[in-house]
Amino acid sequence: MADDILPRFAAIPSGRFTMGTPDGNGDEQPEHNVRVDGFHASCHPITVEQYAAFVRDTGHPAPSLRELPLVVTTQHELTFRELAAPYVWRGGEPPRERATHPVTLITYSDAMAYCRWLSGQIGQLVRLPTEAEWERAARGGLERRRYPWGDDIDASRGNFLHEPALKKHRGTRPVGSYPANDFGLFDMAGNVWQWVADWYGADAYRDPERHNPRGPAQGVFRVLRGGSWVTHDVDQLRCAHRHKVPPDTYAYSIGFRVVYSG
Repeated sequence: MADDILPRFAAIPSGRFTMGTPDGNGDEQPEHNVRVDGFHASCHPITVEQYAAFVRDTGHPAPSLRELPLVVTTQHELTFRELAAPYVWRGGEPPRERATHPVTLITYSDAMAYCRWLSGQIGQLVRLPTEAEWERAARGGLERRRYPWGDDIDASRGNFLHEPALKKHRGTRPVGSYPANDFGLFDMAGNVWQWVADWYGADAYRDPERHNPRGPAQGVFRVLRGGSWVTHDVDQLRCAHRHKVPPDTYAYSIGFRVVYSG
């Protein structure tokens, strides 16, 4: 298999960092010190062409409009379908013009299936990052900063929706279109929301576990991180922001990146 079809990984060093924030949402508190062992993270979200290799090799269903997720109400169904249309794979084939864009319309289960396949391809136990690993990676070694690049919002640093009225004219961008953070990771804020491994717990940060925390053992919601191209509330682009959704959720703005330990 061609090397460019498999993700490139960056080594994230072990270390302590400050997770959460004292001035954010209630579920981002208390700010606390966490130690995370070293791991490797894909340099960017999994792309359409990378996901296509998995679909062709395994026969896994291609990204499509299936039963609508719980987050899409009847009132918003038409808009959801309209915005999703450019990302639907026709006849099982991906949209060619988006080959190097992040793959979207991905459920948590889809992301997990890709991880299992990629594990066999590279000989490592590939998985989704925990919330702690994701936030450690997003911060890029910068302590107590709002965004992966610093404290000020910067439209040249990520793909998000500056003007809500332009929503239907925007979309994902090729990975690597914006500068990487100090760990060499792209799209840690904007482009696509990213699945993480944890169940959502509103009080998860009160857990005494401070070494490789893994979140609740079960829950009702899963967690997305990082914001996306449709994010106009820049608060959602913050490294500390936690976005909870039902497990069946998928959208034109949701993708994922992968990690492995060591």
